[in-house]
Parts: sequence; structure tokens; C-alpha cells
Amino acid sequence: MRINNKIFSLVTVSAVLCAMSGCSQRISALNDTIELAFIGDKDVILTPEQISANPYASIYAKIGDTAQAFVVLAFAEPPATLSSTATSTAISSTQSPSTTPKALELKWLSADNGMIMTVNGRLVKTHNLLAGNLAGVTSVQIDPLLQGLHLESTPKTWHRLLDWQPGYHYGYQADSQFQFVATETIIINQTPTQVLHYSELVTIKGLNIQYQNEFWLKPDNGQVVKSRQKIAPNLPYIDITLLKPFAS
Repeated sequence: MRINNKIFSLVTVSAVLCAMSGCSQRISALNDTIELAFIGDKDVILTPEQISANPYASIYAKIGDTAQAFVVLAFAEPPATLSSTATSTAISSTQSPSTTPKALELKWLSADNGMIMTVNGRLVKTHNLLAGNLAGVTSVQIDPLLQGLHLESTPKTWHRLLDWQPGYHYGYQADSQFQFVATETIIINQTPTQVLHYSELVTIKGLNIQYQNEFWLKPDNGQVVKSRQKIAPNLPYIDITLLKPFAS
């Protein structure tokens, strides 16, 4: 995620992935992808053919004023628990697990060993980013993004707790209000794409801070295809564009 003026060490990336997955063939192919996409300090832009030929789900990610990076999916895993891990999809005590939308934590890996974790486009955790890291998101409510923000029946408010670093920032309550902005056409992977644009006004009362996240959804199923989100209240924005979705 941090773009430096050098060729990144692929050995470090391989070591981390091997320790987590033990899959040598996957690591070899992933290294080829990383070597292709993560050299230099300018925005990485791949052709639709390159993205399609890549075997992994992929996104563009851009943090603040840094260069745009091409980031591949390393892992797709269910949350470790249903109530207290760094995920925005915890189940409340009054909610049946059978009615809870399927939630996979998608872990996206950059060439310099930075990682971001998303659940249906929602940033829920980061690791090894220069600007700082989102350590966790917890809630007893289901994120409206996961329920389908495009549906009239989906609540347009959400409450959760945020943890982030640097500094000792743990358990800050974040209150969100979602609002439909417009139906728009945006360009993704050189293709005009019709989307529903929603804004999310986030209030951190404990710090007297407000900021706004933006989400662009597919009209048919509510999948987030593009977003602009604060990593944490006093950290930069991250822009994420879905290029090749994960197929479970």
C-alpha cells in the first residue's frame, strides 16, 4: 500500500503468506502478480486484459495523496467469531445466525506487506500501513452495507466501536447515517458502470469529529464496487475500486 521508489521485497510477502497458508504454488503465482504491478511511485493502471488474466480477485487502493496501487486478494475467510473480532458484521444476542447475511473477510495484500481487510466493501481492519492502522471494528448490529443498502427495508443508521493506531485509541463509538445521493455512471476497468451512490455521515462524539464516507453500489445486489472511506477518524482516506470480484 505504501509505494516506495524501489522494487519491493517479494521474499517478505512470500514468507508471510506461506506461514498463513502453506500453499507454494499460490505464492509463486502471487509473486508474479506483485512483481508485475508494484514497481515505481506512479499510479498503477492495468489493462482490462491484464486484470482478467490474473487469477486473483483484485482492487485498486489509494491512500491519501499516495500513488494508486494494484492489490490482490490473499485470503477470503469467515470471521473468527461472531461477536467480538475485528469485523463489522457481529450478530446480536437477539438475532438468529440463520438470518444473518453471509460475511467473508477479504484480506487484500500489497507488495510491501501492507494488508487491508474488507467485508462487502467495508474497511474493517488494516495492517502495516505507513499512515496508521484500523485495529478493529465491532458491533452488535449488522452493517447496512452487508444487509443491502439499496433495499428500502435496510436500516439507514449504524453504531459500532472503532480501535486504531498509532496512539491508544480503543472503543470509540461511531454513529453512522446513510443517505442516497444519486444514480451515477462511473468508469471501472475502462467500462462505464451504473451505480447507486450513497454517503455515510460518521460522528465520533467522544472526539467531536465528523467525516463522510462514500460508497458506490451495484443496483441489482448492493455489492460495493467503489468506496472512499476514512481509515480511522484522524487517519487519511482510502479509495478502493473493485476490479475483479471474489468468486466463492
